[in-house]
Amino acid sequence: MNDSTTQTKRNWWQRLTGGLKRTSSALGSAISDLVVKRKLDATTIAEIKDVLIRADLGLDTAERIGTALGQSRYAAEISPEEVKAVVAAEIETALTPVAQPLVIDAANKPFVILVAGVNGSGKTTTIGKLAAKFRAEGRSVMLAAGDTFRAAAIEQLKIWGERTGAPVIAREAGADAAGLAFDAVRAAKESGVDVLLIDTAGRLQNRTELMSELEKIVRVIKKVDPSSPHAVLLVLDATVGQNALSQVELFRKAVGVTGLVMTKLDGTARGGILVAIAAKFSVPVHFIGVGESVDDLAPFSARDFARAVAGLDA
Repeated sequence: MNDSTTQTKRNWWQRLTGGLKRTSSALGSAISDLVVKRKLDATTIAEIKDVLIRADLGLDTAERIGTALGQSRYAAEISPEEVKAVVAAEIETALTPVAQPLVIDAANKPFVILVAGVNGSGKTTTIGKLAAKFRAEGRSVMLAAGDTFRAAAIEQLKIWGERTGAPVIAREAGADAAGLAFDAVRAAKESGVDVLLIDTAGRLQNRTELMSELEKIVRVIKKVDPSSPHAVLLVLDATVGQNALSQVELFRKAVGVTGLVMTKLDGTARGGILVAIAAKFSVPVHFIGVGESVDDLAPFSARDFARAVAGLDA
């Protein structure tokens, strides 16, 4: 590994651990308080499980970690670092099956990606970063400004289009989003582009009429290409904690989410929720974002995330 690659990895690790600081600090201090000079008995294990549940890791993962700690692999006393190592190992086990790259199938041209999520989750920025990533890989990209509710979202996507050299299909604010998506798929087919990224309005998962419109977009683009959308990405804001679980559940029912992108791992994040989501839904996690720049969106690594949450070195 050359020096620049090593430095890039180190920089990413620093941003990731910084982004998960809230979770890892809370876990680390609580674990240290519990196990220093105490026996690893049933009471201590139960208290550790409570700490893990409060960190949004979910009941299943907390139980598995509790079981692992109780398997008498340890002496009566255990160090905080040993507990963290068990926590990291069990989190990695939970996350490894869902840590899957987003595969662009060249047989589908355009490869249509529908991007959904609630307002403020970072959808439009994520689309821009994905466009930059695909362009860097040598793919042609088209963007569709399907968030027709917000003029600002349309303008933001146009800026990303200019930045990444990707044409943007857009209409005035208030235009029919499904009609725009239909036109975008047709234009992408005619232009022969490799990837079409469709932005959508930030739907609150409890607004039935907005979710119905998202379903309509899917129905309409199937009229142009019955196999589309080829991927439906749900963008989740890491700062919302438990609310992310209901978002995944409802968006999956409405539009068959195929993969997740978790954004805003920025130090205030409650990143443990990703572990609970993985355990409950088994939806692939493709990318995580730790900041605003293009390089701050990276493929999801189960091992890196698990060690960062547990507060261990890379």
